[in-house]
Amino acid sequence: LSLPILQLSCDWMAPTLEHDDVVVLFKTKNFERGVMIGFYHQGKILLKRVIALPDDEIAIDAEGNVYINGEILEEPYVTEKELGDCDLEFPYKVPGTSYFVMGDRRSNSVDSRNSVLGSIPQEDIVGKVFIRAWPLSRFGFVQ
Repeated sequence: LSLPILQLSCDWMAPTLEHDDVVVLFKTKNFERGVMIGFYHQGKILLKRVIALPDDEIAIDAEGNVYINGEILEEPYVTEKELGDCDLEFPYKVPGTSYFVMGDRRSNSVDSRNSVLGSIPQEDIVGKVFIRAWPLSRFGFVQ
């Protein structure tokens, strides 16, 4: 059983995860909307939240509301919605073996909304974030 451990060096996932938090990932090939995943990008492992699955159609309006296959996505983990740094044309269809990911802090997250990162191929995904191991005062499962 392989359980990669990471220490965050940014705050793109705030308030769920903060700078310097240490998290444990669970290796799996099954990801559902709303889970946080770790994936390789330019030699680093980034953490983002799965927003859309392979073959989903996504749209984001000017206020930052996300629509998946025409239905608004409930996002209790986002404190401020924003279109952010987006160069996509909507609706956007997620490629068949990739995932559309976004940070929880939408104003300053580089994520699938920008072609610099784009959709994440399944083979680049390390695993799903499931436990915050540090700080001990916030130890527990990650939603």
